[in-house]
Amino acid sequence: MLQRLRHPLTAVALTLFLTLPWLYTWVSHGGHVEPGAPYSAGLTVAVSGIAVLGAAFLLAWGAETAEKDVPRAFAIAVLAVLAVAPEYAVDALYAWQAGSMEGTQRGADAANLAVANMTGANRILIGIGWSAIALFTVYRAGASRDPAVEHREGFLRNAVTIDRDLSLEITFLFAATVFAFVVPFSMASLNGGGSAGGIGLFDTAVLVGMYVLYIAIIVRGDVEEHEEQVGVPAYFQSFPKPARIVVVLTLFAYSGAMIYTAVHPFAMGLETIGIQYGIPEFFMIQWIAPLASESPELIVVAYLVNKARSTAGFNALISSKLNQWTLLIGTLAVVYSIAAGHFGALPFDEKQVAEIWITAAQSLFALAILSNFEITMREAVVLLVLFVSQVAIEFAIIRLYPEGVAAALSLDVLYAYTAVYLVIGGYLLVTRREELRGLFARTGTTVRDAIGSRDARPEGAD
Repeated sequence: MLQRLRHPLTAVALTLFLTLPWLYTWVSHGGHVEPGAPYSAGLTVAVSGIAVLGAAFLLAWGAETAEKDVPRAFAIAVLAVLAVAPEYAVDALYAWQAGSMEGTQRGADAANLAVANMTGANRILIGIGWSAIALFTVYRAGASRDPAVEHREGFLRNAVTIDRDLSLEITFLFAATVFAFVVPFSMASLNGGGSAGGIGLFDTAVLVGMYVLYIAIIVRGDVEEHEEQVGVPAYFQSFPKPARIVVVLTLFAYSGAMIYTAVHPFAMGLETIGIQYGIPEFFMIQWIAPLASESPELIVVAYLVNKARSTAGFNALISSKLNQWTLLIGTLAVVYSIAAGHFGALPFDEKQVAEIWITAAQSLFALAILSNFEITMREAVVLLVLFVSQVAIEFAIIRLYPEGVAAALSLDVLYAYTAVYLVIGGYLLVTRREELRGLFARTGTTVRDAIGSRDARPEGAD
């Protein structure tokens, strides 16, 4: 009996069971579930949140199983896209509303909300995701040996080392971050007029092009010697290849569907609860909704770290940041243009210009930290404190001051934190310039090897 309970399929069955209440709710109500129909906000959050938890584990098992047949970076990239798919859905909804109501105040507000939700999601991923997972990795290493953790003398000196094979992802993130700084400089005349800037189809071409190029490179890479798995992934990897492929596709499809359908009601439930307690809607959409939509990704990474697979965990985090910083931004203009019925750019106001700049500055600082392929506990704490303090200060401002005064003070806070991120990040990049050259050189080697590995194969080889 005990042996049957330890069987990997028992874990799969129990995890599937977590998603069933949500699946029943979603199907029985025609795929349209909002807080209050059929449940209260609290119950909606509970049922959909538990489903997200179960789906995140299924998604992680699918990605780990797939590592036997495809390059690990590609498996992680698929995992990252599926895990943050709800964020795409939420942002696409606001971009669609902005395009369909173009020229109205409601349309302008929706456009600003799309940008706010996008920048909030990106900053949460680094400010909470990268920092908290690094701290959890070091903490977890005390209970189980993790070769990625280096124990050093001194206060908060322990570090998580990053796989140097992630140089490709880090380099593409650098390129996307540098480009993000210039997005707000788009001329208002090209963005519908009357706005501080906009995300246009040129931005789409550049950012989506970056991600397509990245995927093209990692797909051409060879399948690495995969790590020995245990539990569910090991069981599925023992299947013949055709059955293994079916299992992976099924896990990806089912978990992706559960995450996609459950996260939006989960976020809406949290927003409803927050508004009931007097938290402004704009604040909820920028921070609470993205936090909910990022939860599958953070659960997956925490699961990997708990298995002493912190390298794969950070690979997932960095891959998620890359696809959010390229695909997520780039697709907004496409959705907006389709809804508007003509080629156009998603407009945004001065506040969102500042939000984009602080998001790019935070990204630059985080990449400067990773330029030597490690993140220390000190660096993780700084990332976390800067993020939490900025959000807390803005929240205090909007609660304590009238709207006009609060808007001006919020801008000052955003510009001040942008400067802090740029100064610290710039200092790190200067002092680590040799490591940075090495990172870019390694990326060049990775690209050449990926192209050469395919071109060098004998004719007729798989």
